[in-house]
Amino acid sequence: MITPKEASARTLDICRMAPMIPVLVIENAAVAEPLARALIAGGLPVLEVTLRTPAALNAIRAMAGVEGGVVGAGTVLTEADAAAAKEAGAQFAVSPGATDALCAACEKLDLPLLPGAVTATEIMRLIERGYTTAKFFPAETSGGTAALKALGAPLPQVTFCPTGGLNQNNAAAYLALSNTVCVGGGWVTPADMIAAGDWDGIEALARKAAALPR
Repeated sequence: MITPKEASARTLDICRMAPMIPVLVIENAAVAEPLARALIAGGLPVLEVTLRTPAALNAIRAMAGVEGGVVGAGTVLTEADAAAAKEAGAQFAVSPGATDALCAACEKLDLPLLPGAVTATEIMRLIERGYTTAKFFPAETSGGTAALKALGAPLPQVTFCPTGGLNQNNAAAYLALSNTVCVGGGWVTPADMIAAGDWDGIEALARKAAALPR
């Protein structure tokens, strides 16, 4: 069992490990281990595998065994998702939003949750429960850096990982905000490079993302 305050502290520590968290949609679990090795070698140790494909849980299992990595499950929507992710070896969970049922399930499982929020009301509800580390999603279509900066004025106690529409061209602008600890996105793992097994190329992209200032 973990409290929301403990969950937020642990999630914040994970988010502080690198300026960028790769958000991974993996169709074939066979690529999971070499992909994880490339990203970790490039300086991005925190990996989010979204539960959007049949291969996702096996990918988490494979990545969980790679030294130096911290693997989490994304698109965690239900208690069943959280339990399956935990069983597969996920060390944290990420959700596009937040419900009381999901928060309670992750707390019960001792699984740190990065809950999603985009409005002041959603953020206030997380604060009320005890969460002070959140995912700002979908970032670009919800006002981008201007909205996130504006939310920081009345709600300075919350630290965010913005995702949704971020790329190598706009990530630095988010990281420059005082209430942003890291960003999430998929630009370091292009599908064609994964299909080609271009792990050196992916490592190079990871190194570039790992060097983003914050």
